[in-house]
Amino acid sequence: FRAERRMARELMREGEFVEIFIDTPFEECARRDPKGLYAKALKGEIKNFTGVDSPYETPDKADIHLPTAGRAPEELAEEIEAWLRERGYC
Repeated sequence: FRAERRMARELMREGEFVEIFIDTPFEECARRDPKGLYAKALKGEIKNFTGVDSPYETPDKADIHLPTAGRAPEELAEEIEAWLRERGYC
């Protein structure tokens, strides 16, 4: 939830908290799910599952926004690494 992410940011010193929004459509998450958790949640076997019966609140202002459709995990990781390097985190 946005409020929990905001609280986590406020607990840290300036620059210590980096919010990364891995933007993957629900349908894609369900398709990729190796453990079948989405299918179980949709059947009601798992309660409070984000995106099914518990809402997902997209970040208002994520530090990094990574749409994943059509992109390889390695490409996304490289983008995060570049962002961190540009800001002196590594």
